[in-house]
Amino acid sequence: MRPAESALEGAVATSPPAERIDYASILSPQTKWIVLAGVLMGLFLAALDQTIVATALPAIIADLRGIDLLAWVSTGYLVASTTTVPVYGKLSDLYGRRIIVLAGIVIFLVGSALSGLAATMGQLIAFRVLQGIGAAALTSSAFTVIADLFVPADRPRYQGLFGGVFALASVVGPYLGGLLTDQLSWRWVFYVNLPVGIVAVAFIAAKMPRLHSGLRATVDWAGTLLLIASVVPLLLALTLDKQEYPWSSPAVVALLMAATVATALLLIVESRVPSPIISLDLFRNRTFAVVSVASMLVGASFFAAIFFLSIFMVNVVGVSATAAGTTLIPLTFAGMIVLGMGLGPAMPLLNLAVQNAVPYEKVGVATAARQFFLQIGSAVGTAIFGVVLSTVLTAEFTRGAAPVLAQLPVHVRAAIDLDSIRSGAFASVPGPAVTQLHEVFRAAFSAGITRIYAYATVLLLAALLVVMALPEIPLRTSNRAATPQTSDF
Repeated sequence: MRPAESALEGAVATSPPAERIDYASILSPQTKWIVLAGVLMGLFLAALDQTIVATALPAIIADLRGIDLLAWVSTGYLVASTTTVPVYGKLSDLYGRRIIVLAGIVIFLVGSALSGLAATMGQLIAFRVLQGIGAAALTSSAFTVIADLFVPADRPRYQGLFGGVFALASVVGPYLGGLLTDQLSWRWVFYVNLPVGIVAVAFIAAKMPRLHSGLRATVDWAGTLLLIASVVPLLLALTLDKQEYPWSSPAVVALLMAATVATALLLIVESRVPSPIISLDLFRNRTFAVVSVASMLVGASFFAAIFFLSIFMVNVVGVSATAAGTTLIPLTFAGMIVLGMGLGPAMPLLNLAVQNAVPYEKVGVATAARQFFLQIGSAVGTAIFGVVLSTVLTAEFTRGAAPVLAQLPVHVRAAIDLDSIRSGAFASVPGPAVTQLHEVFRAAFSAGITRIYAYATVLLLAALLVVMALPEIPLRTSNRAATPQTSDF
């Protein structure tokens, strides 16, 4: 380590932004790569966890029972990871990226170990929430580390690596989850995080400096609590099983009303406090506003559509969950080609745009806000596409099954519905009719997936139109403050 680097940890925590350390120029290339490797490993764990658990769920149910709580294994993680992203973004600006990233990895690893040891479904859900809290620190701070280590003009070649991590995790996760579950145990879906996480901690602890923005402020605890109070009920309303809790049910309506009231209070508080958890002034920045909207549209279309692709492979093509994961591997190769060309996928480019347009002392909160809107968009898109799939599936199955059902006795016909088709619980139905009903179900499901991708295409076109409003700002060759953008809409 060079002498200048050894002095980094002693930097004054309360130095104003103008006096902050320029890490991009003071750190050696070797140190930057070691830090980058540790952060990428930590981010890969957080990204992998979003996909690897899905193929282990049947084995988890068989072992722990509690099928009525199954959805909360994913919902608890989603709510915790999404809600705390903006909080970590602000804390990283105040206290430095190093402590937040390390804390995130440690919390995530503890949650992983405890999830693997869970003896009941309730314990597993609680430990998954802990995992989500740790993962949020990684997804919010990892992209910001790029802004600390490199000037905007140098960031594109490294931002693509982060997009590649998400692409790789999205296709490796389902296959690896199925492989570990089949060959070892579902518990190894969580244990597999430990060795990689420990190496990541070693890299970061050894070489990452504080990476402090120089911002002097206090934590906005009122805004933090109101943010949680607004996001948690919204995500719960979106993710509750709509067969049990339809949109018009009192529970969903109450959750949406609570989210609305909390959001209104959040806006009032954030407009008055000196150091808000989400700075409303950022929305005056044209680039930030455009990137926020585009992130929601990308999250709603791309990530939600990828989620339904595996469902399509299982229900229409008829492959296993593990095999469905392998069908996504070509997407990884395509992503690597794009990465090699230096263009990068949408997420890193949106990060680059927003980081290049905001003052350095707000890079953490701005990057975390972009990630927050991406995850909110993904949750909203998944919920809406789920309604689309259910509506089209029901309508198409009812229409297509009518001629087949008309040939069956009344008492047999009354026992057949979508649930019985999925479960195969229709022993009294003649064999030829069963085959026909299965074909009708696959055709109806295919029609629903087709409709989802049509809507996703519309959302992506909307995102394209939105990003066309991005102002053309040359990438800075230093980490000096960005030129303010306030009224250029």
